[in-house]
Amino acid sequence: MTIDSGDVDMCVVGGGVIGLTSAVALAEDGHRVRVLSRDAAGDTTSAVAGGLCWPYRIRPYDLAVQWSVRSFHVLAALARRPEETGARMVTGTMAEATAGGRAARQEPGDGADDDLAAWYDAVPGLRRAGAEELPAGSAAEWRARTPLVDMPAHLRYLEQRLTAAGGTVERREVTSLAEAGRAADVVVNCSGLGARELVPDPDVYPVQGQVVIVENPGIEEWYVSAGAGAAETTYVLPQPYGVVLGGTARENAWSREPDPAVAEAIVARGARRFPELAGARVLAHKVGLRPARPAVRLEVERLAGGTPCVHNYGHGGAGVTVAWGCADEVLRRVRTLREGDGPRGG
Repeated sequence: MTIDSGDVDMCVVGGGVIGLTSAVALAEDGHRVRVLSRDAAGDTTSAVAGGLCWPYRIRPYDLAVQWSVRSFHVLAALARRPEETGARMVTGTMAEATAGGRAARQEPGDGADDDLAAWYDAVPGLRRAGAEELPAGSAAEWRARTPLVDMPAHLRYLEQRLTAAGGTVERREVTSLAEAGRAADVVVNCSGLGARELVPDPDVYPVQGQVVIVENPGIEEWYVSAGAGAAETTYVLPQPYGVVLGGTARENAWSREPDPAVAEAIVARGARRFPELAGARVLAHKVGLRPARPAVRLEVERLAGGTPCVHNYGHGGAGVTVAWGCADEVLRRVRTLREGDGPRGG
């Protein structure tokens, strides 16, 4: 499967962080890029995300870590211009429950056989919390300075960067990848949860996440405690527009309506770590559906009609964390097509 080596018309389906980042990478490589999205960027699941750069609910771990490390460095560079990009470097605490296994209970780089060990090695300055930093009842936690992204601002930045590179965004629903392919040399499918029907791919399923946004009573650091398969999580993420409190991770739950009882529990969990949150004024309730899959699908296939399609979906709760790494892989696949190689899975 090949495409002509001249200018290439790219159709990116999906206007969330995965789609926009892929589109930017392609446009800045010289391709003509159109993003087709039913929803404005601010109405996508990406806009509801807390925005912490850390691998969460994504497989396969080895590739996710590679993609995450790449995104970490890109976002850290963008954090030099936070007002423009929405990215900031913020210090915070990761409770041991989220750390991913044995390596989390040992020093990073000690050779422990753990899926996320490479991520812990890659985060600059990662260290164990000292005894004086641990709250009552906490056995171990990690301290790190990582990108924390204001997602609505970051999505606006990506759209502006895409436009500056000559790309466009069209607000319309795509009901057929093959139809999209008739007007493009290559389709890039970043449809997230929509891939369940659009591909169709029954392996895609939602992981519902509910958050509460409150006025910031003076919190400057982030905090996360979320077991790998837990339906209830605790995270406190200070953003310019307020503190994002989470959350839930309920598999195969489709409702986008906030549950008042769940919201109350979310605030209570956050207040156990930061008591000042108990009286913070609530600004908003939001629910998003993470596009989960047993493993991210990032591969090329031929659509009906012959157009090559690069699938890039199934990123679960780690969209912003892996977006730039996956965009690099999309660009590599497109370059391979131009060089005349056939489609490759994986």
